[in-house]
Parts: sequence; structure tokens; C-alpha cells
Amino acid sequence: MYYYLFLFLAIIGEMIGTNLLKASMGFTRWLPALGSIISFTLCFYFLSIAMVKIPLNIAYATWSGVGLILATAVSVLIWKDQITLMTILGLTLIIAGVVILNLFEPK
Repeated sequence: MYYYLFLFLAIIGEMIGTNLLKASMGFTRWLPALGSIISFTLCFYFLSIAMVKIPLNIAYATWSGVGLILATAVSVLIWKDQITLMTILGLTLIIAGVVILNLFEPK
């Protein structure tokens, strides 16, 4: 069960890395760029540990799906990006896919 903790840490690392990537302004600001590289390195490290026990399709779908949803929330709240009805529809379909994968994965 603690492998899900590593998956959670990978998701947090992705969130930090993605936001630092945006803050780096195309890698023209060195401190956020360096933070992004470090964060993504840790993210992939934790994701690889999670995949020791969590099947690849579950781990990756959860990591990318939850990361995408959190990234969208952060982009709206912090970066003031706009979302549309199609964005919400797409996110809903992703959530449904992640839930289906987690509920119906053979044990």
C-alpha cells in the first residue's frame, strides 16, 4: 500500500516541476529552470518506485490523470488561464478513464 505514497510523491513532483517550468519562462530564468529539472527527476524516481508494485497502466494513468487535473486547477488559480466547456468535458473523460482503470483492473 505504501507504493501509493510514492505515486502521490510523483504527482506532487510533477505539479511542482510543471509550475516551475512555466515560471522559468522558456528556461530563461535559471532558478525555476533548475528547480523544474530537480523536481521532474524526483518525480520520475518516485514514479519508478511506485511501478514496482502498481501495474504500469494504473500508475501511469493515475499519475498523468491526477497531474493533469491538478495542473488545470493551478493554471486557473495561479496563472489565470481560461478554461472552456470542452476543457471540462475532456477532464471529465480523463477522470472517468482513471476511475475505470482503478476499479476494474484484474487483481
